[in-house]
Amino acid sequence: MKHTYKPHGVCSRQITVDVEDGVIRKVEFVGGCMGNTTGVAKLCEGRKVEEVIELLRGTQCGIRGTSCPDQLSKALEETLQTAGV
Repeated sequence: MKHTYKPHGVCSRQITVDVEDGVIRKVEFVGGCMGNTTGVAKLCEGRKVEEVIELLRGTQCGIRGTSCPDQLSKALEETLQTAGV
């Protein structure tokens, strides 16, 4: 299941996740710090959605109160809600 999320309070403008059977197959960020978002995406692929949510939720970027990884956790939570899991 492919899901697109519009992040809030960060440099990235869009996060697309592809989840199959509870496992993250692909993560793509549009915008943000390319090296960081690419690295985070690669580390998430092949992991269970719940595991990644737990790892990334609450990650901060300076004084923003959120970060691209935190927003990815929100995108994954929304993906689970959309899938009705």
